Amino acid sequence: MTLKIYFLRHGETISSQTGTYCGTLDVDLTPEGYLMAEDFAKTYESLPWTAVFCSPMHRTIATAKPLCDRVGLDMKLRDGLKEIAYGKWEGKMPEEVNREFHDDYVRWLSDPGWNAPTGGEKGVDIARRSCQVLDEIERTCSNGNILVVSHKATIRIILCELLGIDIGRFRDRIGMPAASVSIVEMAERGPLLHIMGDRSHLRKELRDRVGS
Repeated sequence: MTLKIYFLRHGETISSQTGTYCGTLDVDLTPEGYLMAEDFAKTYESLPWTAVFCSPMHRTIATAKPLCDRVGLDMKLRDGLKEIAYGKWEGKMPEEVNREFHDDYVRWLSDPGWNAPTGGEKGVDIARRSCQVLDEIERTCSNGNILVVSHKATIRIILCELLGIDIGRFRDRIGMPAASVSIVEMAERGPLLHIMGDRSHLRKELRDRVGS
């Protein structure tokens, strides 16, 4: 049996609906976000899970909880799985950021791997801290199914790191809607992507929601 990592983005929040930058803000799920978490748990509870690693934010914990309750596993909370810190951009729309921090915004859009939001984190910072969690997973769980519940930018950066994609292109190359699952097998010849950004486990009205 090989090691498979299931990367689950948290369910819908008001910020994911409105498009405001939300990294360190500890927002809750919307009612639809809670339904997304339940749908994931119902679909995946029959899988034999080895461990659940989770960002310590409220929205990720709420997303992981239904599955953990069903399969009887405790969450392993890790700061390395937190969302990118957006600094002074937190809670603002892109249009506001462009007006107030134009130069930083343009630099970030051009290469978010090496340019940070004003007072925030660079993509390479997220890659460094999240990869410490992946190292822990590979060190302590040589095989089995591992659930990692994290955030939009963080999961995209992790996937770039695993698949050899330039981290500075994480916003341009990978989509990651709310409550979507991406599956990577840690195979003999390196990480093997099986599924990316899948939401087939959600009921239709949740899959069809826009802006998430």
